[in-house]
Amino acid sequence: MFDFVGKRKYWFTLSAVLIVLAIGAFAYNGIVRGSIMNFGIDFTGGTMVSLRFENPVSIQEVRSVLGEHGLSQVVIQKSGENDVYIRTDELERGLRIKIIEELQQKFGNVELLEADTIGPVIGKELRAQALWALLIASIGIIGYVSFRFEFKYAVAALFALYHDAFITAGIIALLFRSIEVPFVAAILTIMGYSINDTIVIFDRIRENKKKYSGKKKKFFDVVNISINETLARSINTVLTTMIVVLAVIFFGGETLKDFALVLLIGFAIGAYSSIFLASPIVAVWESKRK
Repeated sequence: MFDFVGKRKYWFTLSAVLIVLAIGAFAYNGIVRGSIMNFGIDFTGGTMVSLRFENPVSIQEVRSVLGEHGLSQVVIQKSGENDVYIRTDELERGLRIKIIEELQQKFGNVELLEADTIGPVIGKELRAQALWALLIASIGIIGYVSFRFEFKYAVAALFALYHDAFITAGIIALLFRSIEVPFVAAILTIMGYSINDTIVIFDRIRENKKKYSGKKKKFFDVVNISINETLARSINTVLTTMIVVLAVIFFGGETLKDFALVLLIGFAIGAYSSIFLASPIVAVWESKRK
């Protein structure tokens, strides 16, 4: 039986190092790049354009034309065989007309279906809503876990969740990938996955605590037994989930890759925290209380 709790200092040290690296990534981006993360159009504002081409056109062909004008943040989606939806930095009317004319020269007639501009005010509202979503999810998790187990389990679970979200965000900041609204959805999905895995282990701890109550087992031993008993389940779950996410990264559309990358990193960190962080925290808390 592997001693997870006995080697907790290694896990806590690794988590501390990862958190420091995440803070370093945020600081580097803030100082060198002017923003702690590469916030996309959803958060900073920009222009959304919907076009209909006379002939079928690929996303790469449209992107090459936009790239000639130095547009750094461009999201291109196909909503039909000939319809293309573009989100990019804010475009002045003159530049927008010029781009459409260039597209017409290369690909034939192009019809402008819609053009809208998202201001920075809306971007701030989206950021506020994202923070509210995280806060409400956190309150719900504390309430549920406290009701089903004990308050110390809820604190340990919430610490592990924020650990997962913070480190995942730090890695994305280090890679400087674009942050759009789907990033928030990915973080909430990671938190849901992580809390599910953590509760499975907590449930086994509660069962084994009753099972060994008359055998004078130390709580550290009960936690170790519980983690070892659920280890195969945790590993199998994360591996099968990550295989699906990898399939999306390699075979999915361009717009899904960043979302899937966040999930891939978050699921790996979430599996780690459920096994090596949340349960040892409960064990240490219990030993300090006694």
